[in-house]
Amino acid sequence: MNSSSTKNLWANCLKVIQDNIPEAAFRTWFLPIVPLSYENKVFTIQVPSQFFYEYLEDKFVDLLKTTLHREIGNDTILQYRILMENTTNTVVDYRGNMTAAPVDKVPAKLTGKIPNPFQKVVADDFDSQLNGKYLFDNFFEGESNKLARTAGDTITKNPGKTAFNPLFLHGTSGVGKTHLCHAIGNRIKELYPEKRVLYVTAHLFKIQYADAGRFNTINDFINFYQGIDVLIIDDIHELSGIEKTQNTLFHIFNHLHQNNKQLILTSDKAPSELQGVEERLLTRFRWGLTTKIDHPDKALRLKILQNKILFDGLSIPEDVVDYIAENVTDNARDLEGIIVSIMAHSLVYNKEIDMPLARRVIGQAIKKIEAKKITVSTIESVVCEFYNIKSELIHTASRKRQIVQARQVTMYLSKSYTEMSLAQIGSLIGKKNHATVLHACKTVKEQMEVDKVFRDEIAEIEKKLKN
Repeated sequence: MNSSSTKNLWANCLKVIQDNIPEAAFRTWFLPIVPLSYENKVFTIQVPSQFFYEYLEDKFVDLLKTTLHREIGNDTILQYRILMENTTNTVVDYRGNMTAAPVDKVPAKLTGKIPNPFQKVVADDFDSQLNGKYLFDNFFEGESNKLARTAGDTITKNPGKTAFNPLFLHGTSGVGKTHLCHAIGNRIKELYPEKRVLYVTAHLFKIQYADAGRFNTINDFINFYQGIDVLIIDDIHELSGIEKTQNTLFHIFNHLHQNNKQLILTSDKAPSELQGVEERLLTRFRWGLTTKIDHPDKALRLKILQNKILFDGLSIPEDVVDYIAENVTDNARDLEGIIVSIMAHSLVYNKEIDMPLARRVIGQAIKKIEAKKITVSTIESVVCEFYNIKSELIHTASRKRQIVQARQVTMYLSKSYTEMSLAQIGSLIGKKNHATVLHACKTVKEQMEVDKVFRDEIAEIEKKLKN
């Protein structure tokens, strides 16, 4: 099919998509897509980046496929072409398989290429997905991370064969869990180049598993992961409530651990606090070392700031650096963000970097930093307080009208205010399945449309959540 016909087909698809999602989402995620070809029932679209592809697959894949089937044909297969930074294209077919696009010369290793769990990968072509800028050299030690850093350093010398297997790191966002994971992986690759080290987020792991299930390639998926020497899974809490994915991880975990392969996991909570994760998995998470990375103390915050300033070649007065370290206390990410903000204000407004400027920038930033994060637990507490019932009651099978309504409202607001899937929300609220959550959301939405009093109640609860 010629280029003009392909564009016309895609234009028809865009009209349907635009009617089904918010305008902002349409402009952000669909206007940048370029239709390339439609041949042999395969419709190929080009997306700007790997992140773009993963987001579409996570949020809009059902809408995309439904639209293609409606506008082009039920047997249409969706294929992505990803533009990489080195200008080489990578093709991702509907199963998530990645192959180099036809070009005169294909590099042996594509930048940003995610290892394909559905095909055998030779060692030289294996991409660990490690970020080379995260090293032990710039992961500074303090009281908040001393045990975690020491354990990580010990692991690098003898991966899989120390008492720290698995290493389970937990702590709030921005305290350095991901940095330490990459530092461990990079050091192991340096000391043992032959080892297969893989960093993967739990989010990507579950997407790969879902694709494997859809196309009957579960065995390939498992075989790929069982061939890893050092497996690092970031944000493992994102698997909460996803039983089949957890079951597969359980078997992969057992195989790797029994064969002295190293496992490193991170989470925002300790294993004992994780909800929606099978007990047999939690038990294995606790086999090795579980350690928390806390908020950095002032001495560590000063080290982080001084390194950032030195690395970027900046000139910031000592009293300003000390003020930042004293007042930005949560995590390293915030510290670096404040430095960037102060430099930007200085350049844009042509102002000298001094204490008044630092106070103004930090005063504005602290409000954002301290913005309340809304979680399922927070929503549950506010809803139950509003309806004057005990929190534990919505986790029961009670069919009392008030309890059912509180449960459904909690599910509805959890879908609106968190990034959790329906299955995860259901797991955390009474161990319900995704269909129950979907029904609850539909019920609440329909009642809001016809009941002004109920609509006002929801608005009042939302106001309390945001305060």
